[in-house]
Amino acid sequence: MSVSDVTSRISQIQAQIALLKPASSTSSTAFSGALSDATATSTSTTTSTGTAKGDAVVEDARKYLGVPYVWGGTDPDKGLDCSGLVQKVYSDLGYDLPRVSYQQAEAGRPVASLADAQPGDILAFGSPVHHVAIYVGENQMIEAPRPGLDVRLGPIYETPTAIRRVVPDAGTASAGSVGVGGVGGVGTSGRVAAGTPYASLFESAAAKYGVGADLLSAVAKQESGYNPRATSSAGAQGLMQLMPGTAQGLGVTNAFDPAQAVDGAARLLSSLLDRFGSTPLALAAYNAGPGAVLRYDGIPPYAETQNYVRSVMSTLEAA
Repeated sequence: MSVSDVTSRISQIQAQIALLKPASSTSSTAFSGALSDATATSTSTTTSTGTAKGDAVVEDARKYLGVPYVWGGTDPDKGLDCSGLVQKVYSDLGYDLPRVSYQQAEAGRPVASLADAQPGDILAFGSPVHHVAIYVGENQMIEAPRPGLDVRLGPIYETPTAIRRVVPDAGTASAGSVGVGGVGGVGTSGRVAAGTPYASLFESAAAKYGVGADLLSAVAKQESGYNPRATSSAGAQGLMQLMPGTAQGLGVTNAFDPAQAVDGAARLLSSLLDRFGSTPLALAAYNAGPGAVLRYDGIPPYAETQNYVRSVMSTLEAA
């Protein structure tokens, strides 16, 4: 048995062991929990503030061509394995991916086939998954193949068992702008109706972060009823219901200050829209956390989250 066979078998065993672990459950609480999830560092979900497009992923991956394959390698100065390469490239661009290949095969959102793939997508191979690579386009990929070979650009030599997209879809508008794509996505006008509380703050943040002012207004209405002094039982504060720790991570020093609260929430929503490419999915992540959306490949089956998304979307559609 060759070294590559042994390596592959070890990865398969790791994947099978992981499948035996009980699935964790996430209860959907308030927006405060979603913010904590969205801004926390995790090794099993794709938390990020990255907004890079697929071509940037490929460009960054090319920097590591010629780096030797090293089993378990995560330092390009010493060597990389397949998942170490993928993790490193996305980390360079601000995305926090899991370390192991079978977990990376669940990151982001699914792509139906190679015909639908775009540069920067993660290609996963095997069942259980034992190898990952970065799609370049034109049936090419960048991979750290196996011991004795360096990181290389080459053809896709077998059909991937999974294709995952972490970055925004090619050709879609930036986060929250008019015509945001994705299932159930809606256009955002960037303006709110006359007489809406804090309209100037929503429009200012919309211009700054590319998030529709009408979306920000709808979220504020759902979260606090436009009450800048609102406090939840979980400790979330202010107009956009920020937890103290999360507010600090977003650069908000006073969550009861409407201007700071709207600015922080707009920055978060911008990231979620870029990441998921869909207004309903961004709202679901805003409420239940990005990890839950990734885990269920869509809006989680939590009554609170589904009602939350439905309510905010209804407000948007009415506007």
